[in-house]
Amino acid sequence: MKPDLSTEPRIIDAKTRWGLVDLRDLWYYRDLLYFLVWRDIKVRYAQSVLGVGWAVIQPVFLMIVFTLVFGRLARLDSDGAPYAIFSYVALVPWTYFSNALTDSTTSLVQNSALITKVYFPRIILPLSSILSKLIDFTIALGLVIGLLVWYKTVPNVGVAVIPLLVLLMILTAAGLGIWMASLAIQYRDIKYALTFIIQMLMFASPVVYPLNMVPERYQILYSLNPMVGVIEGFRSAFLATNPMPWNLIGIGFCVAIALLVAGTFYFRRNEESFADVV
Repeated sequence: MKPDLSTEPRIIDAKTRWGLVDLRDLWYYRDLLYFLVWRDIKVRYAQSVLGVGWAVIQPVFLMIVFTLVFGRLARLDSDGAPYAIFSYVALVPWTYFSNALTDSTTSLVQNSALITKVYFPRIILPLSSILSKLIDFTIALGLVIGLLVWYKTVPNVGVAVIPLLVLLMILTAAGLGIWMASLAIQYRDIKYALTFIIQMLMFASPVVYPLNMVPERYQILYSLNPMVGVIEGFRSAFLATNPMPWNLIGIGFCVAIALLVAGTFYFRRNEESFADVV
């Protein structure tokens, strides 16, 4: 499917480079966004033996490794839940976040030929990477049901909050991804540092350990990482290990929105130079 861009020409005001995204512009190029999302999905699974199975291999493999290392050997606390499902419920949103951040960071560089040939809102590129990863997330989330049945665990009414947590997860990935994408096109060593950054962020999130291992006096500072509220919210909803952490989720939303606004401003400020430096 080819995006339909054959209407009246768009007039780009240079002053808008300091503003947020022009929603009318995004709506005008909505077919291009859909096309890029669909392209990313097809490329990922084209001529693949396992197909959509790749969506669960990464979190399942990490679950096995974390269970052996942190659950069996280190004997970390898991809030009374089996460590395998304790870690997997955290790995589902974390895997989405790390993959979306990685792909969105490199989206401008990888589509340099497209950027230099035709005008379109460049922010569509990182957005398409962030949206396309929701397919993998949905598939990996489906395996949670199987694990709940296997471990005879009953989720609570907190599952109704999952859409809110997913929104927070997407906003966090979008805020950082848009910012990192604009940095990566100017400073090419960003992509080499990205792996280290993601590893540091993982251990700064309660993926392999419970929140109660963080001293209470530091938990507000710790919750400035929006993924803390997302992960603890997922565990509360599916495992009922703790009450829904509304304070962490609220702080996370404030930080995620601030990241998205600041990242978009920075992206728009540098957007006009992308074709020159790519």
